[in-house]
Parts: sequence; C-alpha cells; structure tokens
Amino acid sequence: MAILNEEQVMLRDAAKDWAQEKSPVSALRKLREAKSEIGFDPALWQDMAQMGWAGVIIPESHGGADFGYRSLGLVLEETGRTLTASPLVSTALTVASALILGGNAHQQAAWLPKIAAGEIVASLAVDETAHHAPSKIALTATKSGDGYMLNGKKTFVLEGLAADLLIVAARTSGAHADEAGITLFLVEASAKGISRHGLHMIDHRGVANISFDKVSVHSDAVLGTVDGGFGVLEATLDRARIGLAAEMIGTATQAFEITLDYLKTRTQFGQGIGTFQALQHRAAKLYTDLELARSCVQAALDALDDKTNDVRALASLAKAKVGDVLHLASNEMVQMHGGIGMTDAHDAGLYMKRARVAEASFGGSSFHRDRYAKLGGF
Repeated sequence: MAILNEEQVMLRDAAKDWAQEKSPVSALRKLREAKSEIGFDPALWQDMAQMGWAGVIIPESHGGADFGYRSLGLVLEETGRTLTASPLVSTALTVASALILGGNAHQQAAWLPKIAAGEIVASLAVDETAHHAPSKIALTATKSGDGYMLNGKKTFVLEGLAADLLIVAARTSGAHADEAGITLFLVEASAKGISRHGLHMIDHRGVANISFDKVSVHSDAVLGTVDGGFGVLEATLDRARIGLAAEMIGTATQAFEITLDYLKTRTQFGQGIGTFQALQHRAAKLYTDLELARSCVQAALDALDDKTNDVRALASLAKAKVGDVLHLASNEMVQMHGGIGMTDAHDAGLYMKRARVAEASFGGSSFHRDRYAKLGGF
C-alpha cells in the first residue's frame, strides 16, 4: 500500500479544508431548497477547477496535473464527507479517463483541456434499464453517409441535464447483450435529436434520462474502434467505480464519526449511551468494516496508478465492500441517533439517501460480487 507523499498530503488537507468551508452539508440543503435542476452549484464547480481538481488525472500536455488516481481519490473522499454535489466523478474522472484510454490525439486535444479548466461538464451514457448492465446496449448506431445515426435511450445519466459532452455507448453490430459490437461516440449534448428529462433523485443530485432520435454524428466522433468499444468502456467504468468508492468511503467515515460523537455526548438513564456495551459492539464492528473497506479502495487506486493487471477484480471488490459498509454506516447513523435521526433537521437522512444512490451507481454490491466471482473463475 502506497504511503502518501508530501504533495498528496497537501492535496488532501486542502480538499478537506475547502469541503468543510465552502461545501458543508448545509450547501446541499440550500441546493435542495433551491430545487436545482442540474444538481450542483456551477460556482462550486468552477472553484474546484481553479483548485486544479478537474485536471488531476489529465496529462500536463493537456492542461492537467497528471497527479494520478490515488490523488483524485483523496479529493473525492473529502468531498464525500460533506456530500458535495459536483461533476468530479462524471467529468474529471469518468469522461477524462475514457478520453485518456481511447481518445485519439485530436479528441484528447479538443476535450481534455476543457475538462481540466472546468469549461465543460461531461458524462458517460451507458445504462438503458433500471439495472447496471454495460453490455446490454440496445441504442443503435447505423451507418449513414460519412457518419452514424443514433437512435435509442439512456437512463440515469449522471449530470445529464448539465452535460455539454456525452460519451454514448451504442450498438453497431451483434446481439443485444454481446460485448462485441459496442462502439463509443463523442456526442455534443446540444445535437439535434437529443432530448433530456431530469429525474428527481432522493439525494438531490443531477441525473437524467436521455433520448436519441436520429442523432447524426460524423465518423470522427468514434472513440476508439468501431465494434470494439467495450474494452475502453469497461476500463472507464472501473475507474468510475473506484473513484465513486473513494467518495463513498468518505461518506461512510463521516457518518461514523458523527455517530461516534453523538455516542460520546448523548446521555440516557443518567449515563452516556456510549457506555452501553451493545452500542460499543456495533460501533466497533462498523469501525473494523470501514478500515477493511478503506484498504480495498486504496488497493484499487494504487492498481490504477501502477497499471497492474488486477484492476477489474479490485474495482469490483472495492465497490462491493464499500457499498455494504456505507449501507451499514448510514443505517447505524439513523438508528443510533434515535428520534432525531428520523427527522429532516438532522443530517442522518441526507447521508442515508446519498448512500442508497451511490450504492446503485455503476453497479450495486450484488453486481460486483457476481463479477468478482466470475473474474476469479467461479
């Protein structure tokens, strides 16, 4: 397990200070009360970009810092602590990764500097049903002149209403669930034939269903190779899963620390409830689970930076383990706070709602346990 270097420690501390000062949980409450359609504050996104966070994994030649996934994970963990809503996962992590992995020189030069500067919001459009199933692509891309015509729909696209650029997984050949025959396309969200419908999510993030009706794209919009996009798609999704797991471990850790503070201060029957052995056992189990989950996330982030061949397995291990521990942490936060934990006045409900959405994003724990087993030959 890698030890943080001086620059990473500074980055983590800066992210922690920024999140607590500029984007505490109260900022999410204001976003909710304002009924924001896009699900984040553009001013905060610009602030993040000025801090350099939008370009952490982007090469210096394209305006980024080339600081690695472990470093971006540190930022995501701190923003996860305060439930910060931003395009970091969708844009600075997911789409930036796809362009780095599969983009040609022209595509990278056209889009990576804009992402690093915070000039655009971008998102990956992959799922088409209520369940995460990356190979089950029905949206078609048929050859048309010197390009392709896209027809179909995508569901639960992160930052779908705010996105300027979409990376769309389309089927150019093969059957509905075949991994072969999937092609990735870079599509400007303002293109004719695209319609977007915002969803009201319980965590108040910006998610949309997007329809494509005879959307015309040029052949130079292909990201990677025609019919061979699944490899880039899967590698991109693993990076998104690992980064989201880093955010989730921050959310779970903060939920635990808030609950622990409450156990130390709340009195009942004339004594602190933290002295009750049953609650001590529950807190101890949660702490142990958190540390195990953190190790899984750190191993996955290190694997990305070290370019090892076990990234897929470690991504699923991290997402499954963190999904389980965040579920437990958010439940315990509500239950151990008792009556106040059930009210909107307390932040416990906000942590639980974010937990449920994050658990399902890019595949839930059951999806990743099954995937991990298959990768292990079971």
